[in-house]
Amino acid sequence: MTFDPQLTPGARNAIRVCLNVQPHERVTVVTDRACEEIAASLVAEIAAVGAPHRAFVLEEEAPRPLADLPASIAADMELSQVSIFAVQVQQHELASRMQLTNIVNRRRMRHAHMVNITPQIMREGMRADYLKVDRLSQKVIEMVRVAREVRATTPAGSNFVTTLNPDYKWLKTSGLISPDKWGNLPGGEIFTTPGEVNGTVVVDGVVGDFLCARFGMLTDYPLTLEIEKNRLVAASSANKELEDAFWKYTHTDENSDLVGEFAIGTNIELTRLIGNILQDEKFPGIHIAFGNPYGVHTGAQWHSSTHIDVVGTEFDIWVDDTPLMRRGAFLVSA
Repeated sequence: MTFDPQLTPGARNAIRVCLNVQPHERVTVVTDRACEEIAASLVAEIAAVGAPHRAFVLEEEAPRPLADLPASIAADMELSQVSIFAVQVQQHELASRMQLTNIVNRRRMRHAHMVNITPQIMREGMRADYLKVDRLSQKVIEMVRVAREVRATTPAGSNFVTTLNPDYKWLKTSGLISPDKWGNLPGGEIFTTPGEVNGTVVVDGVVGDFLCARFGMLTDYPLTLEIEKNRLVAASSANKELEDAFWKYTHTDENSDLVGEFAIGTNIELTRLIGNILQDEKFPGIHIAFGNPYGVHTGAQWHSSTHIDVVGTEFDIWVDDTPLMRRGAFLVSA
C-alpha cells in the first residue's frame, strides 16, 4: 500500500529508535482499515531494517467490535519478539486489547501500543527526540521513587494530593521500549499505581478510551472530578452527556472508579494538546486513570476490566516539598 511520505520520519523513529528492531527479530503488526496507511509506513521501515514480519488488518480477521483477540494474531505473536498495535479502537474492545498485552507481558516482547494513532500524531509526536525525553524522564522518576507524596494544582481548579505507596513500582515509558514494559507511542511518561488520591481534579484537556473521539477537547466544558480515598465520588460538567458517559464508564465494575494510574507526562517535545489521548497524556503535566492499575508491572493486587485516563493542563507540581513544575513547565532540565 502506498502512503504519505510525511509519515516516514515518525515511522523510522518508531522502528529504529523506540523499538530498536534488529534484522534477526520477527515483528507482528496489527492494524485496521482506518490506520492502514500508517501501518504501511511502519511496515516499510521494518522491511528496510530487514526484519521478517507479518501484518494483520483486524476487519479481515474478525467482526468489529472485537469480542476477543483473533486466534490468528495471537498465534503469530507467539513467534515474534516485537509487536505493534496501530488501530482506531471501538467501544467494548478493551478486553481484546488486554488479551494482546497479556501475551506481550508473558513473552516479554517489545510492544508499541499505538491506539487511535493518526497521521497528525505521526507527523508531530512521533518525530520527538526520544533520547532527550528519556533523559528528563529518568531525572523525574528518580525524584518520585523516594517521595512520600505529590501535590498538584492548576488554574482551572485542580487541587489534589497523591500519597505514594513504596510497595508499588514506578515505570518509565519514555518512548524507548524495552522487554520490561510495553509502551504507548508516542511515548513520554512515568507512572505508578497510587497509594491514595484525594482532592479535586479538573479535566480541561481530554478523557481517554473511546470517549476521547466522542468528546475531543474539553476546554469549553471541563469535567470536574472529586476523589476521596482513591475513589471517584462525584463528576460534574456543563456537558451532561459527557458527565453521564464518564460516570457510567467508571462504574462498569466494582473497581472502575478506583484511581489505578498516577502519571507524569514527560514529552517536552509536545507544544500543545490536540484532542487525542494517545499523544495528550504524554504532554507535560499530570494525568490519572481510573480502573486497571497495570498491576503486573506496578505490583498492585486489585483488578478492573476498564481503564480511562483524564488529562488536565498548566500544572504546578510539588514532589514532597520540592517544586517540580510551574504552569506546565518542568523546573528540571533534560
